[in-house]
Amino acid sequence: MEIPVIFVIIPVGLVFLLSGLIVNLIQAILYVLVRPLSKNMYRRLNKVVTELLWSEAVWLFDWWAGVKVELHTDSETLRLMGKEHALLISNHRSDIDWLIGWVLAQRAGCLGCTMAIMKNVLRYLPVIGWSMCFSEYIFVKRRWAEDESTLKSGYEKLKDFPVPFWLALFVEGTRFTQPKLLDAQQFAISKGLNVPRNVLLPRTKGLVLAVKHMRSFVPAVYDVTFTVARDSHPPSMLSLLKGKSSVVKVHVKRHLMHELPETSDGIAQWCTNLFVAKDAFLDQYFSGGSFGSEELQDFGRPKKSLIVMIVWSCLLGMGAFGFFFWTQVFATWPGIIVSAAVLLLVIVTMQTLILFTQSEPNIDSMPIKILTQDPTKEILLKR
Repeated sequence: MEIPVIFVIIPVGLVFLLSGLIVNLIQAILYVLVRPLSKNMYRRLNKVVTELLWSEAVWLFDWWAGVKVELHTDSETLRLMGKEHALLISNHRSDIDWLIGWVLAQRAGCLGCTMAIMKNVLRYLPVIGWSMCFSEYIFVKRRWAEDESTLKSGYEKLKDFPVPFWLALFVEGTRFTQPKLLDAQQFAISKGLNVPRNVLLPRTKGLVLAVKHMRSFVPAVYDVTFTVARDSHPPSMLSLLKGKSSVVKVHVKRHLMHELPETSDGIAQWCTNLFVAKDAFLDQYFSGGSFGSEELQDFGRPKKSLIVMIVWSCLLGMGAFGFFFWTQVFATWPGIIVSAAVLLLVIVTMQTLILFTQSEPNIDSMPIKILTQDPTKEILLKR
């Protein structure tokens, strides 16, 4: 790991880990003491507490790395974002699409009540995974026999959610990489489907279930398309820590839930058509075209995440100074060893978070390599 990154990881990691453990403790107390008495009150309080932690990630994105988000949507959709329950369907192009979603949610005022369907292993991530558990994220094992009941239960629990929420669903099921794209193209050819170039084939079971269970209380589906601007490098958690800026483009199209098909097959086909259109949309942009016809919306860069980070840093910094001053930790070998162990724990925790957000090299920076002796791949070469 580069020395400059170490210098960032240690102070940022200390603030994140210590503040995160405090937030997790508060969430646990609320879950035990408040939730049994009033689930609505618990959800409202948890929203506020959760934002105190997740705003730190937004700060890293917005203020430390200075990544710019360009939002393309119509004025009516912009007005309703954060003011209604919504199901978000997005492509999964970069390592930090989830963080881009948090940035959008923070702008819309619903950061603390965003949820997503995530891999079960992510619930065990220190601090951030634990906070997701308390915030009613839905975790799946990618085994439909088990996941179906988990999803049904998760969707039903949201019926009485007291404030506007977003539930994100990455229907491609995994991040977009070159090998996965090639697999999707081969499968599409074998089944006579549209061969994708910029997205993977959607897995529609989870969406079908979501629409069927949430149609009565979620008014809208947001079709979200992420990509990196043509002249920017793909952001990652490591590049954010290094302070590398970038430009991310986001297109949002709002669909009314009641206008979606009623049948399971109809919903699945609607989703498939959506991703065919999304693929063509990205193809047009990568070929030099515009990023849709919707206007570029100016939704600013709120100072809230900056204030949260400053307050956490000051409080924890003063607390650490007082602790070291009164305990004279560095005056004894055991104290020095404990301090070194804490720093090592911070580095390991941050490295774990970085590794969990990394995928294979981004396809935008790699040529597609196809073996010409494979007949299926020869078809791809001619497209």
